[in-house]
Amino acid sequence: MDFKKLTRQMDEPTRRSFMMRMASTFLGVSILPQMMPAQVQAARSGKSSKNNSSPVNVIYLYMNGGMSHIDTLDPKPGTDVQGPTQVINTNVKGIKVGEHMSNFAKHADKTAILRGMSSTQGAHEQAYYLMHTSYAAIGTINHPSIGTWIMNMQGRTNTKLPGNIVIGSGYKSSGFMQPNLGPLIIGDPNKGLQNSKLPRNVNDEQFNRRLKLASRLDRTFSNRYRQPQVKAYNDMYNDAITLMQSQDLATFDLNKESKNVRNLYGNNSFGQGCLLARRLVQNNVRFVEVSLTGWDMHDDMFTRGTNLIPKLDQALGALLTDLTTLGILDRTLVVLATEFGRTPKINANQGRDHYPKAFSCMLAGANIQGGQVIGKTDANAANVETDKVTIADFNATIATAVGLDVQDVIMSPSQRPFTVANKGKPIPGIFTT
Repeated sequence: MDFKKLTRQMDEPTRRSFMMRMASTFLGVSILPQMMPAQVQAARSGKSSKNNSSPVNVIYLYMNGGMSHIDTLDPKPGTDVQGPTQVINTNVKGIKVGEHMSNFAKHADKTAILRGMSSTQGAHEQAYYLMHTSYAAIGTINHPSIGTWIMNMQGRTNTKLPGNIVIGSGYKSSGFMQPNLGPLIIGDPNKGLQNSKLPRNVNDEQFNRRLKLASRLDRTFSNRYRQPQVKAYNDMYNDAITLMQSQDLATFDLNKESKNVRNLYGNNSFGQGCLLARRLVQNNVRFVEVSLTGWDMHDDMFTRGTNLIPKLDQALGALLTDLTTLGILDRTLVVLATEFGRTPKINANQGRDHYPKAFSCMLAGANIQGGQVIGKTDANAANVETDKVTIADFNATIATAVGLDVQDVIMSPSQRPFTVANKGKPIPGIFTT
């Protein structure tokens, strides 16, 4: 077979598909990110901010489906809207949370609870997209999430490990930016990084021989099409090979942790995902997203919440304890986010419906001033009375905590200007001075 002639005849999408199959079958590996090269590269204008001296990494915990603020971070004791969920004190005088947040309550002094969150989107898909990108979803462009922005503007700290990782479900697109800036997907934290070792029937000599052949096949196309997206694909391919051969691959193996530590986080995918996230940021991975699904509780809210909220509480409490004990909380930003809240009014099915007007999120670690509540809802948790925080402002705060300049402009393929938080501004008073 004349491979040079074959690859010359392929268009780019066909060739990418061919090379993906080559990686999986010919080389015996398939650890490349799921999102393949975008159609075009983003051309960046202006200078990006750098924070090379002490980079802040992010653990982004996303409550998929719309977490009830009333039953977690913004309870309203003594009101009809509270329902059967009891209210408990935290370790900060005057700050109360829902009864199922007892582990988190021990760490309120490290956190800033944002009770003034408000969104313009009340449908899951649109609200999810807005929270992750700061932009409304439109059909003509796909926007990157903040993890991709971090990679684009600051890059990786540990060059052996991917800098942007999603564990389980999460925002998986690199948007209009290069695909190698997008996230690597880890489906099951207990299984680690799958297909990252040589098959039993392939030894190092055979693998290296195949690499040389693959490089020769690739050279003709790369020389012919000297485009940024082609280079981005090759960079992803090379990064995958580097990771396979690196001792840092052990970072993905939760069996390296003691049984006691694993139990502290909870024996479920979310808990183990949070533990894996801790291992990753401990090894200087810049951004890790972990999702907990099941929050869309239109019915039987309080029975289902009794099962779900403790999963969040256990993992979040263990994470904050672990990061503090290890001495890395000051360089790790822990984010608790969701697309919207739930209605104060309990419906006929003992559930709460979608409610974007008022909800809660949380930030901890890094340079966040702990022990405070920002924003206030009215007596029924229905409207934000003071210090309203938009989605753009929330993301601008995350970006600023990491060291990104929220005014830096990136030009999209269509030469439209975009910023990391869509003109959002950092929340006043949230950072330590």
